[in-house]
Amino acid sequence: MTGRPTGYEPLLTPKPVAEGLWIVDGPVIRFHGLPFPTRMTILRLAGGGLWLHSPVAAGDGLVAAVTALGPVAHLVAPNWIHYAHIPAWQARFPRARVWAAPGVRARAARRGAGIRWDGDLGPAPPPAWAGEIDQIAVASPLHSEVVFFHPRTRTLILTDLIENFEPEKLPRWMRPLVRLGGVADPDGGMPRDIRLSFLGHRGALRAAVAQMLAWAPERVILAHGRWYPRNGTAELRRAFRSLSREH
Repeated sequence: MTGRPTGYEPLLTPKPVAEGLWIVDGPVIRFHGLPFPTRMTILRLAGGGLWLHSPVAAGDGLVAAVTALGPVAHLVAPNWIHYAHIPAWQARFPRARVWAAPGVRARAARRGAGIRWDGDLGPAPPPAWAGEIDQIAVASPLHSEVVFFHPRTRTLILTDLIENFEPEKLPRWMRPLVRLGGVADPDGGMPRDIRLSFLGHRGALRAAVAQMLAWAPERVILAHGRWYPRNGTAELRRAFRSLSREH
């Protein structure tokens, strides 16, 4: 993590999106040497408990602001690499249930993360949020991710299936890399390496995208880069348009 500006300031501050829905833009992290802006999504469930998706760094100010919104009930690691800050949040909120997408437990164990996992995420929502948040699982040999949809606010929540880096907010040396990777705004999409990993699994990917489109989201929240506060379904069609051209 670095202290460089991300272009999404203020950081580590809950920003209202809709009733019972917030995003928190986090500091830059480094992944394979590249600086990535980060984003957490918070939903308030019907019982008042908070559901935290892909938690960012748990600083004192953010923890206090989140606590003011309600009790933290669930910490969600939505794909195999988005778990790094779970231990700090679990230490702050030991009663919160911690959920792992496929592949997260094994990777975290290999890296000595020391996380107590309470449940595994799959293709259907667990009883803890069934009826409030829908979900599907998407997997290839390289990448596994659980996708969430909040019907009440018509919000789709993705992690890395779409990335949308704004070149002007990146170091100059990184701008050609995000364009080459197919993840540069205004035409962000599935990162090239993840897309290639689905070559033998196109049917499953098409089915997942079809379900996302059937949900008809108004907004799509991403973990990295500019997210889509409106026209979410159209942005999905654009980002995954290559699938419709394949046979």
